[in-house]
Amino acid sequence: MKKIALFITLITFFLITSCTNDYKFTLELSKKSTLNADVNVTIKEENNNAFEKVQFFVNGKEITSTGNSVSLKTNDFGVGKHVVSALVFYLDKTKKINNSFEVLADTAPSIYGFEIINSYPHDTKAYTQGLEYYNGFLYETTGRRGQSSLRKVEISTGKVLQKIDLDKQYFGEGITILNNKIYWLTWQAKKGFVYNLETFELEKEFNYNKSKEGWGFTNNGSELIKSDGTNKIWFLDPETLEEKRAIQAYTHDRALTQLNELELIDGKLYANYYQKPIIAIINPKNGVVEGLINLKGLEDEMKKTQKLVNQDEVLNGIAYDKENDRMFVTGKNWGKLFEIKLIKK
Repeated sequence: MKKIALFITLITFFLITSCTNDYKFTLELSKKSTLNADVNVTIKEENNNAFEKVQFFVNGKEITSTGNSVSLKTNDFGVGKHVVSALVFYLDKTKKINNSFEVLADTAPSIYGFEIINSYPHDTKAYTQGLEYYNGFLYETTGRRGQSSLRKVEISTGKVLQKIDLDKQYFGEGITILNNKIYWLTWQAKKGFVYNLETFELEKEFNYNKSKEGWGFTNNGSELIKSDGTNKIWFLDPETLEEKRAIQAYTHDRALTQLNELELIDGKLYANYYQKPIIAIINPKNGVVEGLINLKGLEDEMKKTQKLVNQDEVLNGIAYDKENDRMFVTGKNWGKLFEIKLIKK
């Protein structure tokens, strides 16, 4: 009997000890929130076991906290999906637990229509990928392998004044001009090129260090700004050409994906929405889609004089003449370049 009693005691002790040492952590938080709100994050242990401390991280960066919870201000991170991690210290061990939350804009985007101010000739063989106004001229890049080119164009006539072709292995994409250099992206090669503005001579190449593709391109005077076909917009150092950070484009109810050609106008990012006659107006600080421009009527106007290939010869290309406050838009193989004025609904 004594042996049986001792055995039962040992088993009981083992079970109690095992339960006590069996740590199961959960990271609790609200999965969806809005800008200007707080997200409360708490680490819990299922068996109420004590642990020494916890460190919280958002998108890989440590967040200052005390205790087993932290309150996150969504304004610090902007809209989009954000990864939260908790590193828990217990019994001379550590364990990392991950979760995530999604931040939506707190207001719906404004809707804009347009008025056509002028129209100009545009090369119907120009499969427009990038468009930029600079010192009275348009600089345009075209796509498709074996047909990609960089051009300097006279606005009033559509005449190509200067042109070079890209190696046929590459599919040319967006363009931007900064510090007398032309920066040109390619689509899936994860490579971009830098050219001399005056001579169009190639100066160097660069690789995308984080994004997988190149779509639209613009700049804010100190950084290059790049889309990659998702809802992410990347900010690059113009010297090292490294993608340093990114924002995510969101409305009040969804992520806005397939962002294409870019232009910075009055501090806001204007982005073509691929295969749709829409331009999104995005806050570059937090990713909020503040406006949507409906250009379906412009596409219809183009169809009056030209048959467009569905889902291919779509609206793409935004350029802005800041000095004269002129906004230009066109499309892939469109025969016209339009100067338009936006009208808020």
